[in-house]
Amino acid sequence: MNKFVCLLWVLLLACSAGQAQKDRNFEIKDGQFLLEGKSMKVYSGEIHYPRIPREYWKQRLQMVKAMGLNTIATYVFWNYHNAKPGVWDWTSDNHNLREYIKTAQEVGLYVILRPGPYVCGEWDFGGYPWWYPLDKEMVIRSNNRQFLDSCKNYLTQLREQVKGLHISEGGPIIMTQVENEFGSYVAQRKDIPISEHKIYNKAIETIIRDLGFKPPYFTSDGSWLFSGGAIPGALPAANGEGDVAKLKKVVDEYHDGKGPYMVAEFYPGWLDHWAEEFPTVATEKVVDQTKKYLAADVNFNVYMVHGGTNFAFTSGANYDKQHDIQPDLTSYDYDAPISEAGWATEKYKALRELMIKNVAYKVPAIPAAIPVIKIPDIKLTTNVDFFAWKKAIKPVYSDTPLNFETLGQANGYVVYSRRFTQPIEGKLKIPGLRDYATIYVNGKRVGELNRYYKKYELDIEIPFNATLDIVVESMGRINYGTEIINNLKGIIKPVTVNNEAITGSWEMYPVPMDKMPDIKASATKAKTGMPAFYKGSFTVAQPGDTFLDMENWGKGVVFVNGKNLGRFWKVGPQQTLYLPGCWLKKGANEIVVFDQLNDKAQPVLKTTKTPVLQKLVE
Repeated sequence: MNKFVCLLWVLLLACSAGQAQKDRNFEIKDGQFLLEGKSMKVYSGEIHYPRIPREYWKQRLQMVKAMGLNTIATYVFWNYHNAKPGVWDWTSDNHNLREYIKTAQEVGLYVILRPGPYVCGEWDFGGYPWWYPLDKEMVIRSNNRQFLDSCKNYLTQLREQVKGLHISEGGPIIMTQVENEFGSYVAQRKDIPISEHKIYNKAIETIIRDLGFKPPYFTSDGSWLFSGGAIPGALPAANGEGDVAKLKKVVDEYHDGKGPYMVAEFYPGWLDHWAEEFPTVATEKVVDQTKKYLAADVNFNVYMVHGGTNFAFTSGANYDKQHDIQPDLTSYDYDAPISEAGWATEKYKALRELMIKNVAYKVPAIPAAIPVIKIPDIKLTTNVDFFAWKKAIKPVYSDTPLNFETLGQANGYVVYSRRFTQPIEGKLKIPGLRDYATIYVNGKRVGELNRYYKKYELDIEIPFNATLDIVVESMGRINYGTEIINNLKGIIKPVTVNNEAITGSWEMYPVPMDKMPDIKASATKAKTGMPAFYKGSFTVAQPGDTFLDMENWGKGVVFVNGKNLGRFWKVGPQQTLYLPGCWLKKGANEIVVFDQLNDKAQPVLKTTKTPVLQKLVE
């Protein structure tokens, strides 16, 4: 009997403790964040699960904790989980968001959830599914029933993944964002009535609330854009606002005259484009701004505390008046406190020292760094001509060139081919090029066109019975600004020569590169000036992180052991590709490189222990 009473008492205590954990409460009240009724400061760092190998999640999160932060924020990337119509992935590789959030809790971090549906984030299409531009009835980011229904479907999927993870349920999630930087879109899309914008924004908030995402809610906009992005009942947080007085004034205006005051995106670095200088932010400037926030009781989210990598084709793009597209780098280093490979930078150490002096909780030691290795030169024993390889692909026939989306392809490459039964010469124009193309006549490269440089035409001579091949690459969909609604890829308008449309007998060869190409030794070897595959194997005694040296290559992608490491391009400023050691195997490893330019033969591929991200080639 005594044993039974003792067991019952233990069970009651366990249940009581479990209930106490579930009853934890985080709220906005009296102008401040309250955790269990006590004032709490939110010192957060943005860190994205798809940009870090799953095997490294815990180490990176420990790095955030050791910098003195108590919270992480993450976007949820709709198109990362919904890569094909009707297909959802929340479990494979880096897709397991639930595991990521639970790992953050295990490390001792709270979580801010940023579900979008739009996320920007230098991510392909701002997170929207790639096939949406094909639907003429759908208008993204608007009060459009078809789009809102799709948003609800996505958010319903997400809700299932985070069920039980709110702080009131024993999890680490303390806040959920509504939409993202919508004030910017309102300012950009003056062609849409403000009333329609507000109906849409409120509709997203209603979906989030009705599906059971628990408050508090917040919005995130530039402080001068609150009029378009703020929503009653959600805390308006400011992006990039360094003026504390201005921050408090505008939050008071939209939040009943009181805080809490939060900078939802505090930038320690900045985003980076191919063919442009790599921007940096001085450590002293970041530390000084952090001091101002701490002194003024301002909560903040360091965007990014660790950027990571845009593996495969996940990177997005911008544009400006000089460039029709500005594709983002594969590296998302961001000049962040924690480098792309997870290293503690001088910026990190300075911020850690500052935070230790200003927080009451204990800041743990910096976790052990992941080993870095240099692999001996990798011999590329097989090289294959790309055009010979593509003969195994079944073409799609059409009278006019078809875009990627119509071909059912998200990213990668498409070869547009046409045989001419009559000679023609003059000005070849491809005004609908999206985004980069190399042009060939009878197997000889005659030029390249490039949306970045607004180069859409060249002089061409096509003889009798000749074949024109156009190899088109998508360099990432625009993720910010009004042009986000125009995101088809490939060739989206007629191809002309001397202003006459070239119609009839087009062949399209889809090359999505969604998995490592199967490259076998062939009698048709790679030729310089023609696109090519290179394949090799190498042995690793003890896996560790390394960087592939791509400086002497042209433009393309690299696969190692089936993993797409992302794009490289000789123009820089990024000249290396990060290869996580957790993707290497002890013993034999396999590598495949596709080089669209292939200006010179490549017998070996070199590695280095140091990344090169700031070497621009004019």
